[in-house]
Amino acid sequence: MVTSEQGSENNFRVQITPNSSLNGSVRYFFLGSIIFICSIIGIGFFFVGGVLILPFAGLEILLVLLAFSISFRWSSQKQIILLSQEQVEIQKGYSKQLFTWKEFRTFTSFNVMKKGREELELSFQSKGEKIIIGDFLNEDDKKILRDTISEIISVLNEQQFIATNT
Repeated sequence: MVTSEQGSENNFRVQITPNSSLNGSVRYFFLGSIIFICSIIGIGFFFVGGVLILPFAGLEILLVLLAFSISFRWSSQKQIILLSQEQVEIQKGYSKQLFTWKEFRTFTSFNVMKKGREELELSFQSKGEKIIIGDFLNEDDKKILRDTISEIISVLNEQQFIATNT
């Protein structure tokens, strides 16, 4: 998902997050219902005489919890791109910021490359350093991101041209 907003004085903020079908409390309700159903089935078989079902039901619950926690962690990642007349800043992380890259906008280029037939790779590059953005997005969202950043750069370049010619 790509969201953008314009702050004061031509400062732009683009936030990129993966698409997620389960958000908020719905995640916990879904996970809780799976755990409840597996527990009831395991306990029911235990009382009927299937003693080995209960440990495997517990193992199944642990594996489902592990898989969902990995999925929830992956879907909580986000990237924030801050663009202004002076600089480009990219922040990557999950619930807290883990990586920050800042560079003067004059020395930075926005690159759009094709990987394979249809897959886009979006990146900012400066002084030989390449920072890939939106690699977790689907192709439609990558096109939206490409268009959004291109539009922001055009606005900033136009503002800079007007400022230097007046």
